[in-house]
Amino acid sequence: MKKIGFIGLGIMGKPMALNLLKAGYELTVYDVNPEPVKEAGAAGASQSASSKEVAANSEVIITMLPNSPDVEKAVLGPGGVLEGAQPGAILVDMSSIAPLVAQKVSAAAVEHGVVMLDAPVSGGQPKAVDGTLSIMVGGPQETFEAVKDILLVMGASAVLVGDVGSGNTTKLANQVIVALNIAAMSEAMVLATKAGVDPEKVYQAIRGGLAGSTVLNAKMPLALEGNFDPGFRIELHIKDLMNALDTAHEVGVPLPLASQVLEIMQALKVDGHAQDDHGGLIQFYEKLAKVEVRK
Repeated sequence: MKKIGFIGLGIMGKPMALNLLKAGYELTVYDVNPEPVKEAGAAGASQSASSKEVAANSEVIITMLPNSPDVEKAVLGPGGVLEGAQPGAILVDMSSIAPLVAQKVSAAAVEHGVVMLDAPVSGGQPKAVDGTLSIMVGGPQETFEAVKDILLVMGASAVLVGDVGSGNTTKLANQVIVALNIAAMSEAMVLATKAGVDPEKVYQAIRGGLAGSTVLNAKMPLALEGNFDPGFRIELHIKDLMNALDTAHEVGVPLPLASQVLEIMQALKVDGHAQDDHGGLIQFYEKLAKVEVRK
């Protein structure tokens, strides 16, 4: 069984790492925040003081970090993964970053004899805890096959979609769809509430029809409770949509709806809601209509 290193124990990374421990893998962990490192240590992981140290003790190194600069620093920077990784090691970046950055990091890894997969995830904290994430992977087929069992400890599915960078392109497409679904839900439910119809009954009435979706089932019950504790923060969805727009502009694709939802999320960030769950986007519409969608 391969020795695994895990770098980044945040909202998503910590439960993912804990699931690997539960599955019996030998795990070495690091995070800039010492608290989750101690927690993982108490669960049986070896604790490290740097990304370099994690890599030196691992055959497979997993990174789960907030954004492109964080991945570049953790992998390419001083004390980073490539300073410690042995030739033949596999780097699996499960962060959601810009596809071009994934390709840049991969090229640097190859120079050190390290093969990289970009393998971002979808499902948020609940599915990270349950080990039922959807994992989109870019990279060589043989490398994917070598770590597929590890990925399926953390996810219900792991699909190879193409070369390095294509995993994150797939994730950007996913995030556009999720953002537009949340916006559509918000508009519809604020309309129903303002028109005097019970939004909980509207949800129950439409969820089994064509308007039903995984997003609706995940986010509407929380909105009805006014619960916007982060499973996936608005500020992180802003990052993903900005990466989507940058990528779209590079390849010549207009994203008019995604750009509108990005501006709504930016408005919520300015209004102090950056740390809210992305389902909290409904608060933008509630404020405009002067109504709350609640039970």
